[in-house]
Amino acid sequence: MPARYLLFFLLMFTACSTAKRTALLPYGPAWGALYQQRAAEYKALCLQAYQLAAIRVEEMSHQQTLRPRAIVTDIDETVLDNSPFTVHYALQGRQYDQASWEEWTARAACDTVPGALSFFRYAASKGFAIYYITNRLEKERAATLRNLQRWGFPQADDEHLLLSSGSSDKEARRMQVAKQYEIAMLVGDNLGDFSDVFYKAAPEERDAAVIRLRLEFAGRFIMLPNVMYGDWLSALYPKGAPLNQQRADSALKAALKGY
Repeated sequence: MPARYLLFFLLMFTACSTAKRTALLPYGPAWGALYQQRAAEYKALCLQAYQLAAIRVEEMSHQQTLRPRAIVTDIDETVLDNSPFTVHYALQGRQYDQASWEEWTARAACDTVPGALSFFRYAASKGFAIYYITNRLEKERAATLRNLQRWGFPQADDEHLLLSSGSSDKEARRMQVAKQYEIAMLVGDNLGDFSDVFYKAAPEERDAAVIRLRLEFAGRFIMLPNVMYGDWLSALYPKGAPLNQQRADSALKAALKGY
């Protein structure tokens, strides 16, 4: 190979390698999945959250209430671990898409989030109703129940599983539970799992609402870690124009603070 062509290919390889090193998408979510799968710190955070939740349930079980109590929980990254799906699409250089997600959930292959199963069994034994409110779609009902039942999650049945009819806002489904129960606790990995004040809010609005509701956390709100995806990420993207991978990556880089 002539030297000038060798130099050209070396320069092209260097440029591509540099671009890959500086890109946050599409491979970045795999880093979050690696943390979720391999970091003992992740397990510690989950166990901490669920042990705190169990303490609160024990306290409430000794307090009188006029209405039966319920715990409302999210599913994905709260009770079921989808990190293998994130690894699958990220390492292929792709972003999330609904069709691939439904292929994954149809497998009913999710493992459990550390501490989740023992906590919800304990809460159910104390008389709390458990409602699973998820933004999985109705077509995913059978596989979702199969996955929850595979591990023995309590009250994993049609009555206690409230899926999305198209909207990612969970407030109407929470209010449906509140007609019959006092919602004593909400468990999730996304702020939208707790209150509609976070729904489609800008990053600064989300920050302000967290400060305003700070006394709810570790009390009525139990938060699980998720660095792979969530509204925290989509809130950083520009609104309006169609979002391709390059524009999304640029938006994320612009949100970073360095020196």
